[in-house]
Amino acid sequence: MFTQDDQLAEARARLLAERAEVLKELEQLNARLEVKGDYELGEGDPMIYQWELNLALRERAELGLYGRCERCGKPIEPERLAVLTHTTVCSQCAQRRR
Repeated sequence: MFTQDDQLAEARARLLAERAEVLKELEQLNARLEVKGDYELGEGDPMIYQWELNLALRERAELGLYGRCERCGKPIEPERLAVLTHTTVCSQCAQRRR
C-alpha cells in the first residue's frame, strides 16, 4: 500500500518527466516558428495553418496551466491526472458537461 509521501513522490517524478517533455516540445516549436508562411490574399501558404497551430501550442506550453481546470480554474484532482494526464478539466466540470 502506498503512503501519501510515496504518492507525492511518484506524482512529482511524473510531473518532472512531463515538464522535461514540455520543455523539449517548446524548443521544437520555437524552431518551427522561425519559418513563417506567405500571407498572400487568397493564396495563403498551407504552412500558415501549421505555423499558427505551433504558435498556439507554444503559448499553451509557456502558460504552464497544467493541472488547472480550464473551466473553473481549480486544481484538477491528482487521481484524475494520474489516469488522464492530458485532461484539461476537473471531475466536477467533466460531469457537468455530460
